[in-house]
Amino acid sequence: MKQELFSLWVYLAATPLFGLTATLVAYCTGLWFARRARLHPLVNPVAIAVVITVALLGATGVAYPRYFEGAQFVHFLLGPATVALAVPLNGQVATLLRLRWPLLAGLACGGIASALTAVGLAWWLGADRETVLSLIPKSVTAPIAMAISEKIGGTPALTAIYCILTGVLGASLGPWVFNRLGLRSLTVRGFALGTAAHGIGTARAFQVSPEAGAFAGLALGLHGLLAALLIPLLASLLRSS
Repeated sequence: MKQELFSLWVYLAATPLFGLTATLVAYCTGLWFARRARLHPLVNPVAIAVVITVALLGATGVAYPRYFEGAQFVHFLLGPATVALAVPLNGQVATLLRLRWPLLAGLACGGIASALTAVGLAWWLGADRETVLSLIPKSVTAPIAMAISEKIGGTPALTAIYCILTGVLGASLGPWVFNRLGLRSLTVRGFALGTAAHGIGTARAFQVSPEAGAFAGLALGLHGLLAALLIPLLASLLRSS
């Protein structure tokens, strides 16, 4: 039995299947812990999966490029998964039309606040220019945020890390904050999670209800679109002024 497991490990470590298998196993383990904790906000499956994956790569000595050879198949599915968020939103069209102006105002305020607070805190702590620029799109979904970061002079790799941390913290602490503020509307809670915590927050919203997930997906898409258009434009104007 040990020999068979060793042979399987050698095979997986030498092929792109290692990254794919490690990612799926890590997430399934995180999801198991989350369900055992009755989906407690602080027991986030993504955070657990990240810790497991990092520990596994460190223990086995597998380089990140080799890991990503397999993990890129999951990464590719981010695009179709994001587009598929429009499906549950289709059942909320009436609510969307009724609340379109409050939602747009909330999106604008949330997007501006997420960028300004990150930049202000980084500047206050003495971060360099590259770090500050990498922080600006941290609340936008990672693929778009990394492209924005590269466009404005940040570091896409840093931005990806900030996006993951933002998503995990938002998904973990968001419900607690909503409860303390007395926010009960599933529409508001979902839209706020999607705006502040992008894809990870949207996944958390779907765990609460389809309605919350639908509006989180809407916020994720709109925030990404507006950020991709406005942040590079504003950065360009600031550089030329």
